[in-house]
Amino acid sequence: MGSARLLFDEMPVKDELSWTTMITGYVKNDDLDEARELFDGMAEKLVVAWNAMISGYVHRGLLQEAFKMFKKMRVKDLVSWNAMLSSYVNSGRMNEAKEIFQEMPEKNLLTWAVMIAGLAQNGLGEESLKLFNLMKLQGFQPCDYAFAGAITSCAALGSLKSGRQLHSQLIRLGFECSLSAGNALITMYGRCGVVGDARNLFLTMSFVDSVSWNAMIAALGQHGHGVQAVELFEEMLKEGILPDRITFLTVLSACSHAGLVEEGHRYFDAMHDIYGITPGEDHYARMVDLLCRAGKFSDANDMIGKMPFQPGPQIWEAFLAGCRNHGNMELGIQAAERLFEMIPQNDGTYILLSNMYAAKGLWDNVSRVRKLMRDQGVKKEPACSWVEAENKFHVFMVDDTAHPEVNAVYSYLKQLVLEMRKLGYVPDTRFVLHDMESDQKEHAISTHSEKLAVAFGLLKLPRGATVRVFKNLRICGDCHNAIKYISKVVGREIVVRDGKRFHHFKDGECSCRNYW
Repeated sequence: MGSARLLFDEMPVKDELSWTTMITGYVKNDDLDEARELFDGMAEKLVVAWNAMISGYVHRGLLQEAFKMFKKMRVKDLVSWNAMLSSYVNSGRMNEAKEIFQEMPEKNLLTWAVMIAGLAQNGLGEESLKLFNLMKLQGFQPCDYAFAGAITSCAALGSLKSGRQLHSQLIRLGFECSLSAGNALITMYGRCGVVGDARNLFLTMSFVDSVSWNAMIAALGQHGHGVQAVELFEEMLKEGILPDRITFLTVLSACSHAGLVEEGHRYFDAMHDIYGITPGEDHYARMVDLLCRAGKFSDANDMIGKMPFQPGPQIWEAFLAGCRNHGNMELGIQAAERLFEMIPQNDGTYILLSNMYAAKGLWDNVSRVRKLMRDQGVKKEPACSWVEAENKFHVFMVDDTAHPEVNAVYSYLKQLVLEMRKLGYVPDTRFVLHDMESDQKEHAISTHSEKLAVAFGLLKLPRGATVRVFKNLRICGDCHNAIKYISKVVGREIVVRDGKRFHHFKDGECSCRNYW
């Protein structure tokens, strides 16, 4: 750029192309100050120069500067509109992105694809799918990138039916070799509970990259197939694919879900020692989770003490969850106190600590935690579960009275419980979080959202079909036990995806082997 600038300065006559070439050059070399100086010196600014400056600010993450320039721009074209849309999408500012999208005088395929993917990646799956369908209605044939965004939405929503429909459309349009769509499909099948389909797709893809391997390892880990996930990771290394930090996150999570402590230690050490990757807080959090799940609190404490930085919320959340699982009250209180200092508005800390006290019958302590929660103005995220049946999602809350068919669900659940008791089921009222009489506790625990969603699925889905239920929070211990009995009573497979992992219930057993 130095030589180019000398030549530019010596030119007796500079036309618009020479100005624009210099500005674009500075932007590409990430020298926005020099680019802006030249830009401001232009008498007549071409659209290309405006777009170069906007793109430069967007790439640097200077959204305010990009937006100011966009507002000043009189001749705005599709390139500048798309650049601004991408900047808001990439920064997660979806409300502003929606406004830009609505204001755009024209849209091309890239516009639609960016918006569909952005909605999907920011937790707005239903809006993403609606936009995908609207794009087709307006005459645009989706590209593989747009398909990938829509498929990602199906993964978040747990909509296997819609995901399979999109897969068939991909094949019909000749996009079956698309890497981005293929990777999205692996994740979708994994997150919708059919890890076998994810594995088949992975094995038949004409080309795979590190994202494909990561997605497949993650899918196996989420379903509790830790040994298979580790084997696939080793196969990846033999293929000469270098693991990245995401790869190690997925394999450490897989080890945690399956209790593979020794393997987890080995891979954690290999990150830095073999591959030169410095473990981040998220990697340490996975290791703390692995150790605490296995009840190795002393080892987890040692690891926290040796961390090269101060442990943050991720670390203490993993530690507290492990204490909850093993009933370690003393260490759990210590972890909760750290979290109260760091993230006082996080409802999860209060809930886990309250649950620990409730399990021990320490109701005064439960009341104190709830009062602290109220005083801090913290609201508990309500538990909800949903199931796809009859071409729509049916959502259930705890003690639901809103669903139009909830009375039939309660009636069916009562019948199921009678059969379950014959097989030895006894409601575990330790998971009731309020002090009440024993019969009231049994009623309270019988109305949890996951039980209602499972019962509804059994009533509405075809005989023999697998029931797939999704829950926003961790499944409770009694519901986990109850659904094992339900699977035996009805002779059907029931899959539950909670906030942490998958549980496959069949013939009275769960794939997690009660390690969750």
